[in-house]
Amino acid sequence: MPASATGPAIRRSARSVTVNLAESPLGWLLSRGLVSRLQFDAGERLRMDWERSQLAPRVTMSWDAAPIARGCGGASPGPEPSSGQLDARRRFHAAVASVGPGLSDILWRVVCAGEGMREAETALGWPARAGKLVLTLALDRLAGYYRMG
Repeated sequence: MPASATGPAIRRSARSVTVNLAESPLGWLLSRGLVSRLQFDAGERLRMDWERSQLAPRVTMSWDAAPIARGCGGASPGPEPSSGQLDARRRFHAAVASVGPGLSDILWRVVCAGEGMREAETALGWPARAGKLVLTLALDRLAGYYRMG
């Protein structure tokens, strides 16, 4: 780099950052000591019910068989949900309801949808760093609902 008229050029070294793409936002908060192990376990329990209930939207194309009838009935409604799915769905909705409407938004976004804290705060229209406080309160209520700790 050439020196400028005001002084010598400053050379900055490149910095590499390692990112674990498999790490959840809640896991990231735990690894930095921003949530407790109890709060993390409560959130993971909620996420497990979310995934077991298959409430998440489909990301890929449905490869179900096309309808056999030539009527205008459209595609078949698909298989009936299993009792395990229905139980997980019931547990998920009961847990979210116990947390409350003001706290469940950030809880769902970070724990279930996997949004980062900054994205969740922006989507909710909250100021920076407000989400962490609200999320910890939601996780405390969730742990109380699950009778953990």
